[in-house]
Amino acid sequence: MKASRKPVESGRLRTSTFLVEGMCCADEEFTIRKKLSSLPGVNSCAFNLVAQKLTVTHSVEEGAICKALRDVGFSPRPLTEGLRSATLRESGWHLYSVLGSGFLTLVGLLLSRPDVLPAITNSVFGAAVLLGGWRIARKGLKAARALAFDMNFLMTGAVIGAMIIDKWEEAAVVTFLFALALWLESYSLKKTRNAIRSLMDLSPAIARVRRNGTEVDLPVENVQIGDHIFIKPGERIPLDGIVVAGYSFVDQAPITGESLPVEKLPGDTLFAGSLNQKGSLEVRVTKPVQDTTLSHIIHLVEEAQSRRAPSQAFVDRFARIYTPAVIGLALLVSIVPPVFFGEPFESWFYRALVLLVIACPCALVISTPVTIVSGLTNAARNGILIKGGVHLEDAGGLKVIAFDKTGTLTRGLPAVMNVIPVDNIPPERIIAIAAAMESHSEHHLADAIVYYAKERGVSYEDLAMHDFEAIPGKGIQASLNGETYYLGNHTLAEEKRICSPEVEDKLQQVEREGKTTIIVGTEKAVLGIIAIADSLRPESKEAIRLLHERGIERIVMLTGDNPGTAKAIADQLKVDEYQAELLPEQKVDAIQSLVERYKKVGMVGDGVNDAPALAAATVGIAMGTVGSDTALEAADIALMSDELPKLSYTILLSRKTLKLIKQNIALSLLIKLTFLALAVPGIATLWMAIAADEGATLVVIFNALRILRTKDRSMD
Repeated sequence: MKASRKPVESGRLRTSTFLVEGMCCADEEFTIRKKLSSLPGVNSCAFNLVAQKLTVTHSVEEGAICKALRDVGFSPRPLTEGLRSATLRESGWHLYSVLGSGFLTLVGLLLSRPDVLPAITNSVFGAAVLLGGWRIARKGLKAARALAFDMNFLMTGAVIGAMIIDKWEEAAVVTFLFALALWLESYSLKKTRNAIRSLMDLSPAIARVRRNGTEVDLPVENVQIGDHIFIKPGERIPLDGIVVAGYSFVDQAPITGESLPVEKLPGDTLFAGSLNQKGSLEVRVTKPVQDTTLSHIIHLVEEAQSRRAPSQAFVDRFARIYTPAVIGLALLVSIVPPVFFGEPFESWFYRALVLLVIACPCALVISTPVTIVSGLTNAARNGILIKGGVHLEDAGGLKVIAFDKTGTLTRGLPAVMNVIPVDNIPPERIIAIAAAMESHSEHHLADAIVYYAKERGVSYEDLAMHDFEAIPGKGIQASLNGETYYLGNHTLAEEKRICSPEVEDKLQQVEREGKTTIIVGTEKAVLGIIAIADSLRPESKEAIRLLHERGIERIVMLTGDNPGTAKAIADQLKVDEYQAELLPEQKVDAIQSLVERYKKVGMVGDGVNDAPALAAATVGIAMGTVGSDTALEAADIALMSDELPKLSYTILLSRKTLKLIKQNIALSLLIKLTFLALAVPGIATLWMAIAADEGATLVVIFNALRILRTKDRSMD
């Protein structure tokens, strides 16, 4: 018979969002979904485990939904506009209970000697179980109430079974390990929520606004479209807008990914969260705070992480079937023979206990985390921070890796690439003139030229400078030793009528290479051209070569820079594909397109603008020491030493780890199934069951520790 579709209670459908304390894993999502599916008037549910938000489409009253959630042990509250920034209570008692359980377990093991009464050690182990297991038991009961038996329920039953047969030390150890895993999961989600909040800190909460002819400081929520705000040098821009007056350079790399500060004149667009540099600006607001580009980035990070629910490990999926099956089998073994066949109850109850002990999932539960911990430890020793086992597993299956350009494949800082003389003018003279003038300039490229001169020992201090003048949007001019010099862009050279066909050819050649040009000249002629660009990281080429050798099918470069710069970098690195002039949401679109084509896609980046793409990728990889806090938190893997070639080692380690996980699961299941088959006819005893459980545990632990010896020969 076909299952009928549940009717929706009559009434207008509406959508409500709830904050649900304690909802932090896919098992609890399963419990809530099953409970709400039985409630008439609930049409659909959407979960955001990162933010602990539940969105329900329904026609029933919100109070009925809250009651249903409370029935399975959660503490919900409707999320109104006033609570949008509310945070859930974070308790330190969870960690204290885990540490206390571990401490008491250790004390109990140390007391397990012939001269100590068993009652004393068992009391210590019992206290460890109570302290570390109350959360596990509560989660298991939540699932049981909704008839959605999960690993927590099985763990609770296994621990109780272990204590019934007087295996108190096993009960305590299993409780501590599982409680520690739950705390790590909760801690990871808390860090992710903090990462999203740190995005908001990029944009100031207060804006300086002109009202009734005077400047007042107002919360950004009270600023309206059309208001004029004022930004001083060194301040972050609070809202999106258009420059009305002023001139400056703005570092908008956190938003657009552009490698160099962008010149801003009246009529140009500004993004909230970007950093004004050395000029004052008057800006007309074009978007309210909730619609700024930065707000959209925050939304993309939240949405991408919510959409990418934690992948269910085989052990968790297997437990959905394994748990009720084992419980049901144990009940049948203890009831059916005595009731229907007149067999002695004590004998068959004993066999049922043996069955439950054999079913204790210690080896099965440990098979994955021990292997993962070994892999994570190996990675940490090599400067690779991997934020969870699922990410370590996923890295080995990557088929495509996309790289942000600025700060990832390149240094993210402007540098002089070369000096191109005109009419055989010595390059040293060109650099000396430029450095003397730029040493008095506030232009964002000035430091690169001065640094280049000092690095090559070019002296410019003896050039006496007078009449220094900045030409907004074009360059600077000054008198050096009595002669006037100009330093600026192509437009300035054209205005001074010193741009010859030879100079035009040289400019076109340099610009085709994606470099920024600075022209040095006098009132009569151009002396030379200084080419500036974002320089490549020295290890970028080697990293891409190693990834191809490791079997990565395609390397893609994503950047907010112009197509000319992107092509020049792509050609040098020999990447398979590049996409230029991408805003953050377009990077997400690019990643999602790659995921549709190749399924498993990694994203490597370092900036805030990369955070949504890092979250949308199968595996997000951040450059650790130079990466922004948000990119580090949004990413799944961080290269702490910024050594790109270690990406290939991460993939090698992932594949080795996944192979050992499969071996350990197979070993633990084979041992368990063998003794399950021996338990029903009464061949297996309690001691055999204990030996099987502990033996399987030792086997998987020793097998997992092999990964600690893994080395990457390609990096020797």
